[in-house]
Amino acid sequence: MKKNVLCGALLAAFCATGAVFAAPANTLPSFTQEAEELARLPGGGWLTLDKHGLRLLNASGQEQDRIAVRAKQLDTRINGGKVLAVFLEADTQRPLPVSVDVQAGKLNRLAPFPIPTFSVEASCLYRDAQQLDHLFLIGKDGQAEQWVMQGEQRSLVRKLALPPHAKHCRADDGARRLLVSEANMGVWSYEADSEGMGKREVVALRKPYGQLDGGAGALAVLPGGVAVLDGKAEKLHLYSHQGSKWTAQPAQAVALNVRKGDSQLALDGNSLMLRGKNGWHARPLKWAGQAETSPAVAIIAPQAQTEPMARQGDAADDPAIWLSSNPADARILGTNKKQGLLVYDLQGKQTQLLEVGRLNNVDLRQNISLGGGKVDLAVATQRDDNSMMLFTINADGVVAEAGRFPTGLKSIYGMCLYQPASGGVEAFINDKDGTFQQYKVEMSGMSGNKFSATLLRSFKVATQPEGCVADDANARLFLGEETRGIWTTSADAAKPDALAMVLPVGAQLTADVEGMAIYRQPGGKADSGYLIVSSQGDNSYVVLDAKAPYKVRGRFKVGFNLPAGIDGTSETDGLDVTSANLGGAYAQGMLVIQDGYKRLPDGPQNFKYVAWGDVAKALKLE
Repeated sequence: MKKNVLCGALLAAFCATGAVFAAPANTLPSFTQEAEELARLPGGGWLTLDKHGLRLLNASGQEQDRIAVRAKQLDTRINGGKVLAVFLEADTQRPLPVSVDVQAGKLNRLAPFPIPTFSVEASCLYRDAQQLDHLFLIGKDGQAEQWVMQGEQRSLVRKLALPPHAKHCRADDGARRLLVSEANMGVWSYEADSEGMGKREVVALRKPYGQLDGGAGALAVLPGGVAVLDGKAEKLHLYSHQGSKWTAQPAQAVALNVRKGDSQLALDGNSLMLRGKNGWHARPLKWAGQAETSPAVAIIAPQAQTEPMARQGDAADDPAIWLSSNPADARILGTNKKQGLLVYDLQGKQTQLLEVGRLNNVDLRQNISLGGGKVDLAVATQRDDNSMMLFTINADGVVAEAGRFPTGLKSIYGMCLYQPASGGVEAFINDKDGTFQQYKVEMSGMSGNKFSATLLRSFKVATQPEGCVADDANARLFLGEETRGIWTTSADAAKPDALAMVLPVGAQLTADVEGMAIYRQPGGKADSGYLIVSSQGDNSYVVLDAKAPYKVRGRFKVGFNLPAGIDGTSETDGLDVTSANLGGAYAQGMLVIQDGYKRLPDGPQNFKYVAWGDVAKALKLE
C-alpha cells in the first residue's frame, strides 16, 4: 500500500523517515489568505474553500476551476495524482464529493450524499484497507453516521454515538483511527473501521484532567500522532501514540507561533498551516513520529448473506452446511443463542426456524450408518439445560428435533462431530471450565427413531475452549483454547494421546480462538487439506495445513461487497466450509461465517457466504 494513501493527503514527507523535521518558516502565498479552509495538491496547486465556494488554484495562484456554493468542512484524500475532496453545502449540509483532475485543472462533481437528518458540525474522510472511501458526519448533539462511497453508490454503514459539541474530526487511515475533538472537553480516538464493537481512547483532556486549557479545537493527523489546537488558549499541542497510550510531547517539540484566534489546521509537507482572523500562516514542525500501519491482510468480498436474526444483540453463533443431491438445494443450519436453530438456502433466505431454546454450536454429518440404515444428523449444544440436542435432516433438507441428552456439564458451550472410519458418529462436547466429553451416538432402529448417547471419555484443557473440528480421515481432533491457541489430539477414544500445540496465540492468531473447519478437496488425499480458524481478536481468519507441521498459508478478512449491499464480518464465533461444487461462485466450495456486527446498515447478526475460490486465489492455495 502506498505511503501517501496510508498517511492521508499531505503527509508524504513525514512518511519517508522517522527523522525530526525542522524546516524554515514558510510564507504562504497571498492568494490563500481569503480561504477559510485549504489543502495542498500534488504539483504545488491548492484547493481553497471560502464563502464563495471551492476553488482549484495552480501553484501560481491562477484559478483553474470553481464550484460556486456556500460551503464548509473540507477534507481530501490523495493517491498519486488522484484527488478526492468532500465538503458540506452550508445551506443544506449535504456532503458534496468532488474528483480533482489536477493535470486538466478541473473539478468534477460526483454523486452527492443524501441530505443529513441532523445538523452536522463536523465531517471527515477515511480510506480503509479495502481502498473504499468513507465519510463521517457528526452532529452537535452527538448523533453521527458513517457512510461509504463507491462509484455512484452512497451507503449508510452504521450510526454512532459520539461526543456532543464536536467541531472537528480527522481520520488516520494507516492506524484505522477516527479522532474527534469535543469543544469543551478534549480529543477522543475511535476505531474507524465499522466492523466490531469498537473502542474509545482518551487522547487529550482539558485541565484539571489533562493539559488543554480550553478543550480542543482543530486537528491535524501526524505520523503516529495528532496536532491539536487548544480550544481557548494560544497553544498547539502534539500527542504521539505508542501501543495503546497517548503521550503529550514536550513544549520544545512545538516550533510554532500560535496566534490568538487561530481556528483551523492543515498540513503542507513538514509545516503546519494555521488560520486565524488575519488569514493563514505557516510554521515549521518538529516531529519524530512514525506512521502507524496495520499488517497487510487479504480482503475478500462475501457473495451473499442470510436474513438477519429475529433477536437483537449477540444471537447468531455457529453454522453447519448440509449438502443435497441437487447442489442448489443445499442448506445452512445456524444457531441463535436466544431462540433456537435456523435453516437457510443458498440465497440466504430462511426456510425453517426451530424454537428449541438457547443453542450455541452445531455440527452435522451425512449418510451415517445407524440402526441398520442411513441418516443425516445434526447435533447442537443447548445452554438452557446443558444438554446435547439431536436433529435429523431429510432428503428435502427439512430439519426435525430427534432427541436431547443431559451431559452433566455446568456451562455447556462448544461441540463438533466425528465420523470414525468404522462407522457411526461421535460428538465432542465442551464446557467453559475446559472439560471435554466424547459421546458415541447410536440408534436402536430406523422405525422407532430412538437415539442414545454413551460417554466414551473425558479430558480437560486449562482454560475456556469453544470451537473444535474433527478430521475424520485422520482421526484427529483440533480444538481451540480461546486465549492460548489451537491444540490437536487423537479423535479415537480408544487411542488417546497428549494434547499437542498446533498454533499458539501470537502474531498470526489473535485471541479469542473461535470457529474451526477443515477444507479438503473432493477425493483429496487424507494428508491434504486446510484448517480454517476464526482469529476473533482481529476479525481475521487463519488458514493452515491440516497436517503437521501445520504450516500457516495465510490470513484474510471479509470486507464489503457494496454492489450487493453486504458488509464484512467481525468477531466471528463459528464458521463452516465445504469443498462441494455448489455452482456459480461456489464451484470450489463455500465458507459460511458468523458475523458479530451487521452493517450497511446496522441490524441483527447474520451469516455471510464466501466463495472458497476467492480464498484460494487470495492466498495462492493449491
